[in-house]
Amino acid sequence: MDGDLNTTFGHLKFDLCVSELMGRSDDAVIGRGLNSPDPLVREAFLMAYDYISYVTAKPGVPLCPAPSRASAALRHAGDELLIRFPIFFRRWPRVFQDVTEHTACPTLLSILDEHFAPTRRRDLAWSAVLSVFVLAGQLALHCQDRGMEDITPQIQECVGSYVERVICPEIRDKGGWVLSLALEKSRILKTMW
Repeated sequence: MDGDLNTTFGHLKFDLCVSELMGRSDDAVIGRGLNSPDPLVREAFLMAYDYISYVTAKPGVPLCPAPSRASAALRHAGDELLIRFPIFFRRWPRVFQDVTEHTACPTLLSILDEHFAPTRRRDLAWSAVLSVFVLAGQLALHCQDRGMEDITPQIQECVGSYVERVICPEIRDKGGWVLSLALEKSRILKTMW
């Protein structure tokens, strides 16, 4: 019986966590991507909502578990990146210093468009995908620290849309999120050896 309750209520808990990811206020932007018929796009938006909620969580507030294996990998890799390369992320407060609620998403898109410009594009690496989510998380943290936490759902939606438009086509060619992560990890391990 207990197993049946865990199965029934475990799914309910997951649904509550996902609805929490979609915004902290009644005015939250509901992600169109989470309702997409394309599972790759749904996963991209789920990762965007989860990662930004994860990095902007208030201390002491319990976190929901990652909603997918790809989201869990993103959380772990984002933490690792911030720990290993803190100097790279120290410049963002200067870049974000003039950001307002009205300019947060256009600023993010401008930076991402520059980073993923066709002239700079090579084979898409997991580190490039990771940088999109980590940068969005840093922007959301910056906005939160400046009392603009109401912009968080818009940043989540903005990065989800960007990933859908720019990154999902290449991830699709590589077999999906989890397969792409596994192949990238394998490539890195081979390079290390």
